[in-house]
This record gives sequence, C-alpha cells and structure tokens, in this order.
Amino acid sequence: MNAAEGRIRLTALGGYLGSGKTTWLRHQLHEGRLRGAHVIVNEAAETPVDDALLGQSSTLSVLAGGCVCCAARQDLIDLLRRISDERSKVEGGAARLEKIVLETSGLADPGPIVEAIRSDPVLVYHVVVSEVIVAVDALHSLSQLRGEPLGRRQIEVADRLIVTKVDQVAQGPLQTLLATLSCLNPGAGLSGAVRGVDSPLPDFSGAEPERLPETDQLSPKAPVTPVRLHLDDSIDWTAFTVWLSALLHARGDDIVRVKGVVRTPTGRLLLQTVRKVVQTPEILPEQGDMREDNMIVVIGRGYKAEHLRRSLQYFARRSY
Repeated sequence: MNAAEGRIRLTALGGYLGSGKTTWLRHQLHEGRLRGAHVIVNEAAETPVDDALLGQSSTLSVLAGGCVCCAARQDLIDLLRRISDERSKVEGGAARLEKIVLETSGLADPGPIVEAIRSDPVLVYHVVVSEVIVAVDALHSLSQLRGEPLGRRQIEVADRLIVTKVDQVAQGPLQTLLATLSCLNPGAGLSGAVRGVDSPLPDFSGAEPERLPETDQLSPKAPVTPVRLHLDDSIDWTAFTVWLSALLHARGDDIVRVKGVVRTPTGRLLLQTVRKVVQTPEILPEQGDMREDNMIVVIGRGYKAEHLRRSLQYFARRSY
C-alpha cells in the first residue's frame, strides 16, 4: 500500500530547540502550502507556546507535557487513531483529510516517532509517513553537534534539512556547517530559509566538514528539562528584562531556550531566546481562547526550578 491508495500523508517536522521549526511552519501556512492540513504541535513543557503562532492552520491539536518520541508516544498514537476514525466516517462528496503535519518538540528524536506510526497495527492502514523534515539552526548547530547526540540523530533521520537563519552567519562557517550536514546525512535534501522564507545556500563543494567527536566519547550531561515560571500581572517589566538578561549572560550555555506569551503594557508579546540570543519580541493578536498567558518556559540543564524562581523573585520583588 502507498500514499496514493488513500492513506493520510504525515510530515514530521523536527529540529533542536530554537531551530526555527515554528517560524518555517507559520510561513508555509501563510503561503497556503498546507491548506487543509491537520497540524499537531508537540511541546515538552506543560504550557504550550507554539500553538499561539499557528492560528492559520485549519485544524490544530496540541500534545503538551512530554515528547511524542517517548513519554507522550501513546498520546500521539491515540490522537492519530481518532483522526483516522473521524476521517473514515466522512461520506459522500465531503472533503477528506489528506495531510497531517506533526511539529515535534525540540527534544524529540524523530526516529522512534516514525517507527511507532509505521508499526502500529491500526495506523498502518490509515497513515503513511511521507517525509521527515528537520530544521537546522545555522547559528548554533555546529556547537550542538559537538556535544548533543540528539542533534545528530535528528539530522541523520531527515529526508530534508532546512538550514535556518542563514542571513546571520558568515559564509565560511555556513559552508562548514553545510559540508558537515552533508557528511552526516548525504541523502537528505538541503535548502535554506530566513524567517521561514526560502533563501539560497552558498556552494560548499570545497568546504571541509567539522570533525565531530564520536557520540560515545562525549561526557554525560544532565537531561534538558523545561521549567515553568508564572509572571504576576503586576510584575515590574524593567526588572524582568534585567533578570532575563543577567540569566542569559551568566547561564547562556545551560539555558537552551526561553519562550512564552506575556501580557505587557504594549500588548501580548511573544518572548523567545535561543542560547544567549534574544529574538525581537513579536506582538500577538488577542486570542478568543483561554490559553495561559504570562507563563514563560525555561528549557535547559544544570539548575533547579526553585533557583530560577528565587532569582526572579529577588529581581522582581514578587512571589512566584
């Protein structure tokens, strides 16, 4: 059986934390390239953020609180079974769902996800994994590949690699990254993107790839975990900004990602950082749902949740 025989085509979109998956997906939705697709967003944190950015999807489901490659794998299988069951009930000339896009958590390994879908005795008749796309952060991927085995596994399983933020990297390091990606996965397609928009890549035919250490030679690291921090409505935003800047300056190598939707005097803002890079805040429209704003998620390792809360309380003089 193949996709032409009636199964739903599923695209798995992966990539390490902060690689630009959601930005790329938003642009595809804006351009109408995924019209009619059911989008599934998976976030390791209990408080999802990325779903607030994908309002242009016709149908959206959120799986939060665990990665679908492990802790939330059964939740994904159950959701796909429900979607398949609902689709089988469509009668007459009504349009049937033809495509699913699964945006995985930045901590997810796409390999086990694909295997779980392909080996499920029910889904094998309803869903076919048609493509695995992995976003690669041009700014940070080389350092991640040197020390994060997960980043390599994500790249090695991809059918297509989208190198993001290519406008923020000099040509030499970008060529080295491209040569390294080509060595890790020579069969994958390579393309570039800037804020979700296709962007040309430089020729890297003469570039030397990075010599990466063997994964079994890497020193064990503490797991990357998410911590939720609630921001009181009366928070001093100047103090919060100072706190976040100080945190990233001191612990930027441990704080992999910060993201959240916060309410400020200027409106609802999307707050995002990757390592020590703070992205320009984006004003978001008011939502009709009752999603949890004023909650930021700090994702990293080497610290305790109570330490983050205590330091925020010290700077902002509030209780969290």
